[in-house]
Amino acid sequence: MRARRVIAAASVAALGVLSLAACGKSAPDVAAYVGDTTYSLERVDEIYSDVQAKFGDAVRQEASQASATPSPEQLRSAVTRQDVVNLLVSLELGKRVAAAKNLQVPDEVTPQQLEQNLRVPASTEYAKLWGEWIDLLQVLNQQLPPADLSDDSMMAVYQALAKTGAIQGGMSVADVRRAFGDGGFVRAATALSTALEEEATKADVSINPRYRAIGVPSVVSTGQSLVFYSLPYINEAGPVTDISTPEPLRSSDAPDAEGTPQDDEGTAS
Repeated sequence: MRARRVIAAASVAALGVLSLAACGKSAPDVAAYVGDTTYSLERVDEIYSDVQAKFGDAVRQEASQASATPSPEQLRSAVTRQDVVNLLVSLELGKRVAAAKNLQVPDEVTPQQLEQNLRVPASTEYAKLWGEWIDLLQVLNQQLPPADLSDDSMMAVYQALAKTGAIQGGMSVADVRRAFGDGGFVRAATALSTALEEEATKADVSINPRYRAIGVPSVVSTGQSLVFYSLPYINEAGPVTDISTPEPLRSSDAPDAEGTPQDDEGTAS
């Protein structure tokens, strides 16, 4: 698949919030349970550290060619541990939805096609997981019937995009409707969110509360580039809330203005 086909086909988002009932899964070293699949904090750290190390190496190499010295901030990828958990959980749920519908998912999108816009080296596992995720999203978008275009669903997508700076903030519902046209990608987003929420309930999903809200990794095309963002569908009231020995909260874990941990290493509670 050529890069422009990725851009044309990957206009994906998701929305909605899912509160899950407690199920007793609460190991403090587990980031998330999805059915019989477990994602440990160590696994999350490995993927996150891989991104940071390879991103830093790439920045240093580019800077050396220009005889420049990058700052510590420039050496740090914008990818967070929350992003990693979002991707792992959503990918597992999406695979379950596809399997239940007997859908075949082709291996078409490569990390190299996403590297520039994702701003993550293609050699990272994170970029490879994103390629797998977009392959899956394209199949699900073709098979799931589009949902109704409500003001709530449209504004949820708009607000998530506005947070990335990809679209002007403070727009009215009427303005957003004009900007989004027929809202096809929002309809697809709503259908996808509903399918994942239903599957999350079936799979007895449990999320460690340090990852306050699980969001669907989402991407939309501006016509010239891809914008990556996420929308929550499993909130912090999820079932992994009975961890008995919380870790002390560090200053770097304080919530930002949106109530999201700034470096995704918040405490379990």
